[in-house]
Amino acid sequence: MSHRAVAPWVRTRLRSAPGAAVALGVLVLITAFLAASYPRAVDRYEDAGLRHALRTAPADQRIVQVASDTQFLPDSDRILTPEQLLSGRQNILKTLSSPLAVDLADSAYGVRSPKPLVGQDKWLPRLSLEPAELALSTRSDLAKHSQLVQGRAAAYRPPPPGEDTSAEAQLEGVVTTATARDLRIKVGAVLHLQEKTGSGTVAVKVTGIVQPLRTDSLYWDVRPEMHTPVVKAADLTGDTDFWSAEVLLPLEAGPVLARLGALPITYWDFAPRTDDLISSDAGPLTSVVASLESGPAQSVLRERTNPTVSVTTDLEALVTGHLKSRSVIDPVVAVAGFGVGTVAAVVLLMAGALAAARRHSELALLRARGGSVRGMAGRLSAELAVMAVPAAAVGWLAAFLLLPGARTTASVLAAAAVAALAVAGLPVRAALAHLRPKAHGDRADLVRAKPSRRRTVVELTFVVLTAGAVAALNRRGTGSGVDGLVSAAPVLVAVIASFVLVRLYPLPLRLVARPLALRRGVVGFLAAARSGRAPATATLPLLALLIALSTAAFGGSVLAGVSDSRDRAATVTVGGDALVRRAGSSLDAKTVAAVQKATGVREISPVGIDYRLSLQDFKPEVTLVAVDSASYAKLSRRTGIGVFDPKALAPQGKVFPVLASPKTAKRLAGKDRELRSVHFGYFTARLGGTLTATPVMDEREFLVIDKAALADFRPTTLMITGSDLDRKALQAAAGRGTEVKLRTEERAALSDPPLQKGAEQVYAAAIAAGAGFAVLAVLLSLLQSSPERAALLARLRTMGLTRGQSRKLLVFESLPQALLAACGGALVGWAAIELLAPNIDLAALALATHTHWVGTASAPLRTDGVSLLVPAVAVVCIAIGVAALQAWWTTRRTTTTELRAGDAR
Repeated sequence: MSHRAVAPWVRTRLRSAPGAAVALGVLVLITAFLAASYPRAVDRYEDAGLRHALRTAPADQRIVQVASDTQFLPDSDRILTPEQLLSGRQNILKTLSSPLAVDLADSAYGVRSPKPLVGQDKWLPRLSLEPAELALSTRSDLAKHSQLVQGRAAAYRPPPPGEDTSAEAQLEGVVTTATARDLRIKVGAVLHLQEKTGSGTVAVKVTGIVQPLRTDSLYWDVRPEMHTPVVKAADLTGDTDFWSAEVLLPLEAGPVLARLGALPITYWDFAPRTDDLISSDAGPLTSVVASLESGPAQSVLRERTNPTVSVTTDLEALVTGHLKSRSVIDPVVAVAGFGVGTVAAVVLLMAGALAAARRHSELALLRARGGSVRGMAGRLSAELAVMAVPAAAVGWLAAFLLLPGARTTASVLAAAAVAALAVAGLPVRAALAHLRPKAHGDRADLVRAKPSRRRTVVELTFVVLTAGAVAALNRRGTGSGVDGLVSAAPVLVAVIASFVLVRLYPLPLRLVARPLALRRGVVGFLAAARSGRAPATATLPLLALLIALSTAAFGGSVLAGVSDSRDRAATVTVGGDALVRRAGSSLDAKTVAAVQKATGVREISPVGIDYRLSLQDFKPEVTLVAVDSASYAKLSRRTGIGVFDPKALAPQGKVFPVLASPKTAKRLAGKDRELRSVHFGYFTARLGGTLTATPVMDEREFLVIDKAALADFRPTTLMITGSDLDRKALQAAAGRGTEVKLRTEERAALSDPPLQKGAEQVYAAAIAAGAGFAVLAVLLSLLQSSPERAALLARLRTMGLTRGQSRKLLVFESLPQALLAACGGALVGWAAIELLAPNIDLAALALATHTHWVGTASAPLRTDGVSLLVPAVAVVCIAIGVAALQAWWTTRRTTTTELRAGDAR
């Protein structure tokens, strides 16, 4: 019986170099984990962004409201019964399709009067001459969403047979605690309500007062009047305010509302369930909503209910807004993904190159003894697959467990690509190197190597691709979604820069080597000569460093731009460190003094604002801003908004200069104007200059004047400068009815939305990963030449080179490439930012919504010096540190092993 004498290839090779195999497995595991984590992290923040956009929108915008006007329907009494309303809801639910899911716990249905009724009782409080208005409605599941605190629940008792139901009927209803408090309604009170036209009258007895369990739920918040009375105005004068509230009737009382004159409206409020929505549902969700509002689904809905049914919701607009923000954010984030992905791929290729160099003699011997390239590549692939495939699987599993709730296809493909690259790197490199057996190897110095025609074609191809990517971005901007060519533009710029630097690299080395050869010391000349003897394949680590540095510079500038934009937005919104104002009325001296004494307040600038100043030219009104010139000018200099000299507002006799916005300045130019402010009295204004913005104002047209010009000046707003401000202390000092804003809170609010916050975190993680791979590229580059360096030092030591000189030699030898990579990386990063910045707007990434950010139209990308210089300096320091460590370790070891006879090193 014959036995195989040859040991298995894979087992033998793994046993012979277990350290290299484990190192490869760890590298593949980490790389696969990062590659699988990127698409999952993007999915997670996009999913969370969509849910947040819907969850935080006002209730009346995100709820799906189905309503039916009963005016043109026969037998309306039957339609308004609870049984028919419940049946209608079931029919509507059958029409709704995925991904629009309904949360029945917060959904409701009922009947409501088409218009509020006017309260006729004299005991109802009034804000002006206008009486309070109360709407009547029935609402399902009231007992589940409220708690009875006084009285009893309302009940419906139909009139006896034969009684005239068209006459005034007494109903029972309940009100909430806030309605009872503000309108002074007590249990047992009878509300006499009448239509504004006087055609219908009803009396409602209040049998109970209920406390809503959650006023912020969609059940209550869809119509705030249901739980809390609101103040409304009949016109724009502000002198006709009135209370508007709602009385809740039992569900069985729906048919009674049909006898009040105008026929009531049946409604079904459906609260969308957002917990299960994912970002890929955004498109189908808008299609479903559009079909319900004016499409095939609406036709089906009317067939199942009645012909007057209509659907109203702003879900489509909310989802569209999310998609627009995502379409701007994704290309910016993709730049970081392409950058770190390319660096990781280069590092994997460098690991394969290191293994190929380490095993060059072994593979050359196999080829010399008749081994085929195919067989050699197959054995190497099997050897690598044993470590790389399980490591990639473990990396993907770690990403799957640490980042749950995301789609798996993209992450699996990313991890598989890492495994494939790790497995194919060494076999392909070995196959190309040993395709033709060579008797000896020629030197392939970086200085002496001449670019081939094939290399020139490849370089020109990359130049064309990069030019096309930059041109495409300049034409389309970043609002067209992710485009691989556009997002890879910084990487392509780095690739071209590496080609150019490698071609130019020999020139400075030659210039430096000549004067060093004339010096007496040997270290400088040897270092320059050794740098020139670097193999031509050193392009790979240089490429890795350039891409990593350009990605870090680009990403650091993005993050710095985001932070600066948010700081600017918060400052523009508040106008200072804090703001206290009272809409429609002034702040008395006692309040100003109390605010001045509040914790953290350093200085106050009082401002009086009149939003309706007429310039008497039959054009739109402008806003008058009366300020204390000294303190307000100091505030403008500190914030950088509308800086001016306080002397510009100094009075000129009885005429007072004003600083106006550009359009208002054109209307005032040429003559003095005697103007009248409703709040502050008469004054004579003369144009003294223009301001594009001012701290207390948004984008309105305005006039800034010194308060001394106004005899009746009363501050309505306090602009506060200070540190460690306490909102509670400011609110307590300002009193009720005042609005308090803090710049720190506005700044924090801009960072909260998951879409922007998640994208920023992914970007920061990508930059950190790219920096890690850059360090690894430096280590692999030095490790590849480590045996040859050790042998060189051993030989030079026998020739009289001291330990100190040996260490200097290794450090000086590593400097040229480190400096080349550092300078090139900073230059490439700057060039990429300058090329792409004009068409990259960071507003969608920096800001949650434009309502929080006033006064500036965009957030442009700018070069950040720290992001350019710190990574470049770090690369030089790392290269010098590693070289010094290697020199220290090598000079401490014995030189016997490095001086073996016949050693080719």
